[in-house]
Amino acid sequence: MEEQEKTMTENEGNDAVDAGNKKDHGVLYIGMDLGTSRTSVSASNGVRETVYSAVGYPKDVVSRKLLKKSVLFGKEAFEKRMSVKLYKPLEKGVIKSGADADEESKANMKAARDLIGEAIRLAKPRSDELVYCVIGAPAEASMKNREAIIEAAREHVDSVMLCSEPFAVAYGLDWLEDVLVCDIGAGTTDLCRMHGTMPEETDQVMFEVAGDAVDAELAKQIEATCPGAQFTVQMVKEIKERYGFVGEAPERVTVELPVDGKPTAFDLTDQLQKACSVLIEPILEGIKQLVATFDPEFQQRLKNRVLLAGGGSMVKGLDSAVEKAMHERLGGGKVIRIEEPIYGGSNGALKIAHDMPEEFWEQLK
Repeated sequence: MEEQEKTMTENEGNDAVDAGNKKDHGVLYIGMDLGTSRTSVSASNGVRETVYSAVGYPKDVVSRKLLKKSVLFGKEAFEKRMSVKLYKPLEKGVIKSGADADEESKANMKAARDLIGEAIRLAKPRSDELVYCVIGAPAEASMKNREAIIEAAREHVDSVMLCSEPFAVAYGLDWLEDVLVCDIGAGTTDLCRMHGTMPEETDQVMFEVAGDAVDAELAKQIEATCPGAQFTVQMVKEIKERYGFVGEAPERVTVELPVDGKPTAFDLTDQLQKACSVLIEPILEGIKQLVATFDPEFQQRLKNRVLLAGGGSMVKGLDSAVEKAMHERLGGGKVIRIEEPIYGGSNGALKIAHDMPEEFWEQLK
């Protein structure tokens, strides 16, 4: 059964992309996972792209002359951050905001608009096509946050709608019944139980312990145990993404960090294990909450189909660790890792876009 379900996950993840060949050529359908760390798009023309959720604007006339661009995105923005004012406009999966008239809020809103525009551009729409887009948002995003995302997208698309990120993952795989999706992003961990209908508020929970919390804990561990080591948040994130694990270490992790300008080797195995383990408790609490409040006759089915998705699901051993904890605290369970964590949300959002009737999109214009 486990192998069958894993095969289903792998094969069905491409359905949303393949469906593009069946739709009218006059409309480009796009599914977008607008994330705190990465933004991914899947389009009905077969294009799939991802970009780091970072936007950079030249600081002055010298940097503008050097860069020969008015705006930089993703990895390029990080690499040129000494020459640009760098924005990561999304926090916990929504656009950063303060007071309504706050200058920083306005700057983040502009950066979010430009980031969405870049993601749409990466999908390669033709000039004669309408663009219909479904964007994944955190399960418990407020109405104000949802409206801000829609406003940021309207400049670049002809019609737009939002859906919850874990629901998009489940929809993309056609796992619409007796499944509990756990989508681990950078800013939030979102859980959603599916039981054959559209999920309601009581079917979804969100925790603000996710990839960024792992980065913060790893930075804390390095500061405490690696005297003199110099590092940035981006360096910490790259270490986590390359080596992150929970449980037994697959191998010792040795990383070079500068000390007074000299590259110095540090063993970060224990620090990584401790940092990545901060994900387990909130995931277990979310699973417990959604299982305990479910119909008792179907609780065991739900526990046996827990799907890990999102960038955080790539932490080695996380699926086994969550499953082990479920056996200890919930009397059993089965955890499956999605095959395409980067595109699971955008694939599902694209499938939702395809399945929406044309008249629905017309109403949203």
